Amino acid sequence: MPAETIDPATFAHLVHLAALELDEAQAEYLRRELNRQLGAIHELEAIPLDDSVPITSHGVPYTPEISPPLREDDWQPFSDAAEILGQAPQVEEGYVVVPDIPHTTLE
Repeated sequence: MPAETIDPATFAHLVHLAALELDEAQAEYLRRELNRQLGAIHELEAIPLDDSVPITSHGVPYTPEISPPLREDDWQPFSDAAEILGQAPQVEEGYVVVPDIPHTTLE
């Protein structure tokens, strides 16, 4: 296990932030799997690369020459908005009501 792991206290905090409901066995399994993923990331980071190797997010370069052209945004109204709003847990005056997200103001 790498030196940098997700300890139980940090994991409990993350579970709380994500509003997950996990029993003890599920929580330990998920924490263990996340730590395994971190271990795999650390192994990949340890592979020495020559400076000539370009930084990429995947193994295939996505150049403009091989990229499909951007499509135009084509707005089309849905014929029955009430059908969509009927799926929302709470609606007020035609708008979906969402819970307030607690936050702090950064200064």
